[in-house]
Amino acid sequence: MDKLTLFGLFAVSLMLVTYTLEKRSHWYVLAFAFACALGSAYGFLQGAWPFGLVEGVWAIIALKRWIDLPA
Repeated sequence: MDKLTLFGLFAVSLMLVTYTLEKRSHWYVLAFAFACALGSAYGFLQGAWPFGLVEGVWAIIALKRWIDLPA
């Protein structure tokens, strides 16, 4: 497994874990946004720009959710 594939596996796994834990703390919503940004970077780095674009949109949506959540 090359480094790019490991990076992608890490990003998507982090997305799954943080999404699952979102109800426990608003910080997991921020972590999910960060994980989506990592997934977006992975998509663009591997040349799958549609995946990178969609993950980038998810990162923005999750960040907006985190901003709008009560502390």
